[in-house]
Amino acid sequence: MTDDTRTGPRLIGSLQVTGGKGGVRMEDVYETGADDLWSALTDPERLARWVARVEGDLRLGGEFRASFTSSWEGPGRVEVCDPPRRLLLTMEPGAPDSTVIEAVLTPEGEDRTRLVIEERGLPVPEFVNHGAGWQAHVEDLAAHLAGREPVDWHTRWTQLIPSYRSLARDLGLVPPGYGATSGE
Repeated sequence: MTDDTRTGPRLIGSLQVTGGKGGVRMEDVYETGADDLWSALTDPERLARWVARVEGDLRLGGEFRASFTSSWEGPGRVEVCDPPRRLLLTMEPGAPDSTVIEAVLTPEGEDRTRLVIEERGLPVPEFVNHGAGWQAHVEDLAAHLAGREPVDWHTRWTQLIPSYRSLARDLGLVPPGYGATSGE
């Protein structure tokens, strides 16, 4: 993942609004096989190195508690677990503000895997923050897979916010003045 000072950070995410709810989608290719990437997405010890501490039952139908590096903390439930292809989680199940996180892995040869992560059901005023946050998380995933330490999540998130804010405006997903004087 590289930055170009003329155009800002390379964005690997996209934003959408459907039915009044926001969604973010991250897509990138990782230099590892699908089984290793699946392990990084589902093994509690590996998850803690790049995105969240997770405790509980991570099997199909299982309930867990997650504490993300981005400071969000709460319950979740495993809705779909199809190793090493698809994982679907409901965060805050049963709550009016529950969201869905879906990860889809597609092998590209023996040692490369495309990963698409989507979070859907977000309040529109927050989805720009989630776009920047998810990109910071998947950059930390790439660092983890390469054997490097993650960067400071909050610093990277702060760097990415303006680019995701511009993306949302360019797509007409938020009003022109949205977030102009605050961090959203």
